[in-house]
Amino acid sequence: MLVLNENEKWHRHLGAYGICVYEEKLLVIQKGTGPYRGRYDLPGGTVEANESLTEAVKRECMEEAGINVYITKNIGVCDYLIPYELPKRGTSHIHHVAVFYLVQYLAGQLATNPEKFEGQDSLGALWVPMNDITPDNSSPLVVQAIEWLNTEQLLLEAQRLDDWVTL
Repeated sequence: MLVLNENEKWHRHLGAYGICVYEEKLLVIQKGTGPYRGRYDLPGGTVEANESLTEAVKRECMEEAGINVYITKNIGVCDYLIPYELPKRGTSHIHHVAVFYLVQYLAGQLATNPEKFEGQDSLGALWVPMNDITPDNSSPLVVQAIEWLNTEQLLLEAQRLDDWVTL
């Protein structure tokens, strides 16, 4: 059972993310802001108003990684409870709900220096050998993606990461 402290103020974030593998390498972005700053993260993010989950994955892959993708499979949903203050919202934690899709690269040049605009949190995209991914250098989404690629299973219960440190 998930125990929440009455002093915690939560913000829920819904995001859609693409898992793209090529030659034993995972497509990741270098995160520039948010609770995963300084780590590898999956291309993806906020589902905008009047946008479907799949549209969000395609848009985010283009904005953050510079590539067009084809969605091959809806993998499922995981959620993460992470301490992270958002002073503008008056919150102390994020309840991050992540919808995962398996995607294939279609076209485009990998964005090592993506276009800057408000809300852009990618510092650039790269292919990382899956053996180089660890919980210390990656978001919990990337760690879960590697786990799914190895087992084809997602965690059913929310992960509460009370010791999470933003880099």
